[in-house]
Amino acid sequence: MFGGIHLYAQKKDTLHGSTVKDSLKPDFVARMQAFAKLSSKNSAEEFDADKAAIVQVKTFDQIKLTMQKAKIYLRRNLDTAGPRQDLKEIERDFIIAGDGVFTNTGSAQTFRNLTTTSKILTELLNIANAGKLVLDTRQQDLNSFRYQLDSLLSVPALFKFPKDSVTLMKYLQKIKVVAYETTPIDSSLKVAANNIQTLLNQVNMTVFKLQGSLDEIAAYQKDMARDTYKREFDNIWAPPAYYRPFGEILEFSKTKGLLTLGFYAENNSGKLMMLVLLTVISFVYLRSLKNIYIENKLLKTDFDGQLVLRYPLFSAILIVVSLFQFFFISPPFILNVIFWTVSCVCLTIIFNKYVNKYWMRVWLMMVVLFIITAIVNLVLQASRIERWFMLIISILGLVVGLITLIKGRREELREKWIIWSIAFMVLLEFVAIIANVFGRYNLAKTLFISGFMNVVIAIVFLWTVRLINEGLFLAFNVYSGQDRKLFYLNFEKVGKKAPVLFYVLLVIGWVVLFGRNFPAFNYLSAPLQNFFIQDRTLGGYTFSIYNLVLFLAIMLISVIVSKVVSFFASDGQPGTSKDNKQERQGIGSWLLLVRISILCIGLFLAIAAAGIPVDRITIVLGALGVGIGFGLQTLVNNLVSGLIIAFEKPVNVGDIVDIDGQGGRMKSIGFRSSIISNWDGADVVMPNGDLLNAHLINWSLGGNRKRMSVMIGVAYDSDLEKCRQILTGILDNDPRINKNPGPVVQFEQFSNSAIDLRIYFWTKHIADIPATRSDLIVAIAGAFKANGIVIPFPQQDIYIHTPEKPDSENRGL
Repeated sequence: MFGGIHLYAQKKDTLHGSTVKDSLKPDFVARMQAFAKLSSKNSAEEFDADKAAIVQVKTFDQIKLTMQKAKIYLRRNLDTAGPRQDLKEIERDFIIAGDGVFTNTGSAQTFRNLTTTSKILTELLNIANAGKLVLDTRQQDLNSFRYQLDSLLSVPALFKFPKDSVTLMKYLQKIKVVAYETTPIDSSLKVAANNIQTLLNQVNMTVFKLQGSLDEIAAYQKDMARDTYKREFDNIWAPPAYYRPFGEILEFSKTKGLLTLGFYAENNSGKLMMLVLLTVISFVYLRSLKNIYIENKLLKTDFDGQLVLRYPLFSAILIVVSLFQFFFISPPFILNVIFWTVSCVCLTIIFNKYVNKYWMRVWLMMVVLFIITAIVNLVLQASRIERWFMLIISILGLVVGLITLIKGRREELREKWIIWSIAFMVLLEFVAIIANVFGRYNLAKTLFISGFMNVVIAIVFLWTVRLINEGLFLAFNVYSGQDRKLFYLNFEKVGKKAPVLFYVLLVIGWVVLFGRNFPAFNYLSAPLQNFFIQDRTLGGYTFSIYNLVLFLAIMLISVIVSKVVSFFASDGQPGTSKDNKQERQGIGSWLLLVRISILCIGLFLAIAAAGIPVDRITIVLGALGVGIGFGLQTLVNNLVSGLIIAFEKPVNVGDIVDIDGQGGRMKSIGFRSSIISNWDGADVVMPNGDLLNAHLINWSLGGNRKRMSVMIGVAYDSDLEKCRQILTGILDNDPRINKNPGPVVQFEQFSNSAIDLRIYFWTKHIADIPATRSDLIVAIAGAFKANGIVIPFPQQDIYIHTPEKPDSENRGL
């Protein structure tokens, strides 16, 4: 309407050139303008009301969803009884750990008690920090729920009420229901947050107390390391300044020792399981090696040079425990005692009736003295009874050591280094006696245990090196495969003498175990530890030397384990029976998958242990993809083909195959290539891609059978039916020929000089074909000769015709 009026006015002005007075009344225009404003306002208010209604519905839904999540969280994650019980246990263990350090201190601290208490408090601090982290997370979650509810309940759209009275009453009723449901949830969240905060305050106080106690112990240990030669007590004959019942000392020492062992075993359960697994693997290896020597009649009755095979189980335990104990970082002394005792027992059993009686008695005496001193070292607080006992045992060890050095039959020793360890023990025990008598208790106790431990650990390590060398050397002697450099050692040059590297590692291990007994060892080794564990930054990547070494060590172990599996699963052992050979071929069929699994597990463990971020792995994979695209297609093709062969198994290790004219037996299936031993004795290395794409003939898939035929010619006057009977009898009597399908005798053709017949037969094994064919020819020739059947040789008769001369040629001129 307003547009029409506007056009009409334009038209009037154009035609008449003058302004005509508006015929509409002014009040009408004002009313229309007011109506437009009112309509616009009402439309805007209706739009806002609709928009607010939509927001209100969404907000109410979000409030209900948040309340449901809060209810579930309150029901599942507000168990404060567990953290409170943990706090009680921490407080109880703290009291036990503090005995002899913070309470019942006596007149001086002892190094072993401080070390044990420090280990317990460290574990308790880790437990408290873990609980603190859980409580912090719960506190944040509760505050987050409260914040979400408060934010939703403060949405401005909720306070825009409908103008319609009926709708308003319904909306108010809805708000009332939401408020009724929200109030108890909000109260529960508030109460739970307060409870968590109270419990968190207690945990923080516990953490502070534990950290303070550890700092105090560290100060004690630092002073003790600095004042190694300081007198702690009066002379041994002087009256004690402090007395505590010895039975009470033993009881709290036992409690603290078991508590430390329990904490450490729980934190290192994976390593303990690995220890057991490695022991089982080593035992299986040594037992298999012993069986090979028994089958080949190579085992000596006196086990000279073969001692590792005498008791495979005890040899495996001794070797694994002696080596694997270094993977346990800062173990409690009681765990070391268990390891060393187990090693001593195993070595004693191995020595029985192998070492002469004199040195066996010396060894047993050293073991007994070591176990006694180890038990004494588990006593954590000093007492006059313990000092006198230490003095007596030290004197006994000194006497035994001197007698052994003076009258010992050194020429009978197989490991000459043992005599040096005994001499060192005599020196340490002599100094321990002097220190004990004049009140240097910590020094005396350290030297007391170190002297006997030095001898036992030296003997155990020397014989462990000897047994390892024997095990590798004996395996090398009976292995005839192609991978003789498996262990990266030239055993042809080493022989029965262990490599120098083994003895270097032995000395390092001995120094570590020996040094752990001294208070100053931790401070002297701290710079080296910091060098390995200190974080370093290269670009955007943070790493430590320890993580890199750990990564390389795990990967190296994985590679060696995979090679060991390949080494002993291959079928190169001489003198083995057919059943054992077939069994090893069965193992070899799965060998590639086993090796791939070992390497993949090792890779993931190495990545996890080194803490390498996943995004770095994706970068490496991306770079590898680019490399594959540019120039590694052939390599990747061979690797993928190896996986396909491993899973589909068109050919297995030990199968008899023909591949493009290359016939032989599958010797191994590797990652990139496979090896075929042909009938001439050579090893043909064939890439897996070529193997998979070639026309492969696998005789073993058909049961190692092959049909053969032999052509025979008999004279024309031979009795053919009799020939058939003779041949059938020969074929039926040969055990190498299958009876189902049975052999067939067929007459082929009339040749120039004989009637040709052919015999068809199936051999039970393809390997028997040459010998079977040869024996059949000999048997057939003999049978035909005995029965008067002639096997003609090719012959041809030549007739010469001489023509007669004509009469004219016979007449003269």
